Amino acid sequence: MTNGIYTVANDVVFDQLVALLNSIEVNVGSETPVCVIAYDDNTEKVQADIEKRKNVQFLDNPEIFVPWEEFSYQAWKGHPNALNMWAEKGIKGVNRIGMNRRYCGFDPQAPFEKFMYFDADILVLNSVEYIFDQLDKDDFVVYDFQYKDPSHIFNLDSPKLFEVFPESRIESEIFCAGFYAGKRGLFSESQREFLVEKLNSGEGEVLYTSAPNQSLLNYMKMRLDIPVYNFGLDLPPEKRTGCSVTSPHFEERNNVLYDKGERLTYLHYIGVSSKRFARLCQGENLDFPYREIFLHYRYLHEPDKRPKFTGKPEPENPPVNLMTKVFKKLGLNR
Repeated sequence: MTNGIYTVANDVVFDQLVALLNSIEVNVGSETPVCVIAYDDNTEKVQADIEKRKNVQFLDNPEIFVPWEEFSYQAWKGHPNALNMWAEKGIKGVNRIGMNRRYCGFDPQAPFEKFMYFDADILVLNSVEYIFDQLDKDDFVVYDFQYKDPSHIFNLDSPKLFEVFPESRIESEIFCAGFYAGKRGLFSESQREFLVEKLNSGEGEVLYTSAPNQSLLNYMKMRLDIPVYNFGLDLPPEKRTGCSVTSPHFEERNNVLYDKGERLTYLHYIGVSSKRFARLCQGENLDFPYREIFLHYRYLHEPDKRPKFTGKPEPENPPVNLMTKVFKKLGLNR
């Protein structure tokens, strides 16, 4: 049985990808199989870096991508106006279709039988063996607190939403698609046909257009009644750790983070744009939460290339404290 980690990347998120891969190497293991899925054709720097890493492979296979991209297109045809709205913005087909390539981790041809998916703007800061162990019991595993804010998963203005999913399920089953764990073989072709049929019969209006891959994946799992295990709900409160960069209380020790004494599994730089990462790595003295730990992993193998800053860094706009207040109000600053 092969366990592994997926991410999706191109050269736009190159700096985040390097930091992610280095964090996996240090905190999970240098032998851990990793597969980088091509977001699009802009991957020259990504491929050059992967060639230096014996545990990392690059996946750019239209034979696997096309069925999942076609499924995404057919699924979003069920939304009343998503495709037209995106077309008016000059987007052909589904917005950010490259992110939907993550679905190919479920494909029968995918390299890993059990897998985790991490967005490229994540640092893995602890062993993930306990998550793989949980996949022996459950087909789908997450560790986050998105259930506190369903507005970024489904269209809460849709009168059909609570007809499709009882409110109690939404409050306990939704997840952020920046991290999840699953198994090869989920979402078979016949299951995808069922999902498209349901979406195109009127259920498509429940999807949230501003996060198309996240919304659809939540719908897929819930509509097929695939149980989800969420460590954020099931761990004892004193053992739970946050994962969001908007949480200001994490303590840094030896280039990992702790939440009230418990070591984080991962840190998600949600809300920090790829442009800000790139500008920082090009030498601009820009600030964002937990900047130093990102720089540590980004330049782990290239310390001589790490930018040297002087003076006070330029704060984020909006200021970090305002972002923190917003997320705290939503209950997401874990």
